[in-house]
Amino acid sequence: MMRLYKRSQPSKFWIYAAPLLAVVLTFLSGLLLFALVGVSVPDAVYAFFVEPLSDRYALAELGVKAAPLIMIGVALSVGFRAGVWNIGAEGQLIVGAIAGSAVALKFYEVDAIWVLPLMCAAGVAGGMFWAAIPALLRSVTNASEILTSLMLTYVAALLLSYMVHGPMRDPDGFNFPESRLFHDAATLPLLLDGTRLHVGFAAALIIVLVVWIFMSRTMAGFSLLVAGAAPRAGVFAGFGKHRAVWFSLLFAGGVAGLAGLFEVAGPIGQLLPGISPGYGFSAIIVAFVGRLHPVGAMFAGLLLAWSYLGGEAAQISLNLPVAVTNVFQGLLLFYLLAADVLILYRFTPEVVTPASGSLNTDTVS
Repeated sequence: MMRLYKRSQPSKFWIYAAPLLAVVLTFLSGLLLFALVGVSVPDAVYAFFVEPLSDRYALAELGVKAAPLIMIGVALSVGFRAGVWNIGAEGQLIVGAIAGSAVALKFYEVDAIWVLPLMCAAGVAGGMFWAAIPALLRSVTNASEILTSLMLTYVAALLLSYMVHGPMRDPDGFNFPESRLFHDAATLPLLLDGTRLHVGFAAALIIVLVVWIFMSRTMAGFSLLVAGAAPRAGVFAGFGKHRAVWFSLLFAGGVAGLAGLFEVAGPIGQLLPGISPGYGFSAIIVAFVGRLHPVGAMFAGLLLAWSYLGGEAAQISLNLPVAVTNVFQGLLLFYLLAADVLILYRFTPEVVTPASGSLNTDTVS
């Protein structure tokens, strides 16, 4: 019989090398998967891994996909390090998009520079409002933020469906469930002409820098880390558990809401029933692959964006289902979690002697 025992000193090398190992194992598993479904492996490798990086436009699309993943992944990392498990960033993204779109449609014919900043503020407020619900439930009733934030995601999806089928539907849209196309004043400026890369990607990089400074160079960031690692010590450091819950959820909700606004005001240009392929859930993988560090989350966001583009390319050129993206993301998370188990714990065989029935433990480091 094998049992797991916590290691007294996990290997620092493997803590940071494990994500790279998980990426390699995911790649090899993907090759095996392509072979098993009867797809030409060279063609699949080119479509999934090479084509998304093949030209200037493709690289710009990588930035478009990576922007919300980086933003939300970095924001979730703050809460996860504080021991606050916000699983509902997808719902916060949706509500932020709805709130920002409401401003765009309210001032539909207004061509003013203040429209877009007001939309951004509404997106942040919408995401924070949606995140405040699990924060309140956690503080007052001690309800798990994992369950409440996750369940609210499905409420947000239903709210989005109601809005595009009802109050926010385009009156000239032939009854299709979509809003009007936003005015030029309500859309994000582009960073590269001839592409869809918008200023949201620059905002994502700014968030990476701000969070890195906050977590590593400020007393508030240090207190937040203490509250997650040792809650009782966090109280003495001035950052109790309730304060950590509120800060982490509101910050992540605000950033997720802003990411949702960037999606509807950027590549989409209107409010639709499906404004996200699951960025809020994929950002959880981004946070853990990035080792809950803002710079690591930035690279992990680019990696996950690569998988989205690769899945779309494989769907078009090889007629593979779009779910191949979810398979790759699931494999990546699986290998990373498996590696973490081996990093943090050791397997120890235990042998039961028939005579006494006692356990003899052979310690293996």
